[in-house]
Amino acid sequence: MNIVLHQPEIPANTGNIGRTCVATGTVLHLIEPLGFRLTGKELRRAGMDYWEHLDVRRYMNFEEFAERNLAQNPEARIWMATTKARKVYTQAAFGREDFIMFGRESAGIPEDILVDHEDTCIRIPMLDRIRSLNLSNSVAIVLYEALRQQGFAGMQTEGALHRAKWQDAENG
Repeated sequence: MNIVLHQPEIPANTGNIGRTCVATGTVLHLIEPLGFRLTGKELRRAGMDYWEHLDVRRYMNFEEFAERNLAQNPEARIWMATTKARKVYTQAAFGREDFIMFGRESAGIPEDILVDHEDTCIRIPMLDRIRSLNLSNSVAIVLYEALRQQGFAGMQTEGALHRAKWQDAENG
């Protein structure tokens, strides 16, 4: 999977998203301009010691991103996560090579980009009392749905206790 952030502004959100990408084997694509430096201590703090393991790629604008990714991979779709969408994210059929794009915390994805992708605009349902959810929370919600649809391929889906043992289901 691929997560695309269009002009992210808040380093802590981007750091949290980076950590989620490392945990899921997802590539993070950043479209300029960024509202912070990638070497900033806030970004490192949010990504903790995982940032060095992140596959992160940067682009000057959406056109460069599209040329380097979508044109090279015509099978992949780009899903636009926006509060302006008519379709809920659970209605999307995500493919392994697809991109899920999120916009600026303050403004979302520009409408001139959205209108060219009406069929792949998706939203997270919420009450109308707020404008949007936190960006890193939104990424996690949609990304994990996409990964669920892929059967969590290559991911650890079962854990174990460190000191205790789970009770046997038959004796439980």
